[in-house]
Amino acid sequence: MTETTEETGTEEEAAVEAEEGELEEGEPEEEGEEAVEEVKGEEEKEKAEERKIVEEKIYTIPLGRAWISPRNRRTPRAVRIVRGFVQRHMKPESLVLSNEVNERIWSRGIQKPPRRIRVRAAKDEEGTVTLYLAEGD
Repeated sequence: MTETTEETGTEEEAAVEAEEGELEEGEPEEEGEEAVEEVKGEEEKEKAEERKIVEEKIYTIPLGRAWISPRNRRTPRAVRIVRGFVQRHMKPESLVLSNEVNERIWSRGIQKPPRRIRVRAAKDEEGTVTLYLAEGD
């Protein structure tokens, strides 16, 4: 059994050495790497172009109306209040809550959402509004 293990090991080592030899010798691999870098650069530029901020505002959203609801519906209602507030003030095509904002609203559980939350609303060229926590919060 040790002989087969050694043979398998040598076959694997030979395959690895052959691959390494191809990588060291081949210029096509370098060209492929450059092409991959160019594609990554283009993707980053496209993302930057998509994310151009047209309008940015900071709002303090009162969530006291969420406390009118039954205990186990308060935080979901607070999320709806935040969405409604931003819909009313920014007139977005679509609305995206960042994970930070969602976690802040849900930080104390379903029964006790915060009484107010400060958010930064950023609207891009496509009309998509993304909510982030305001600085210092």
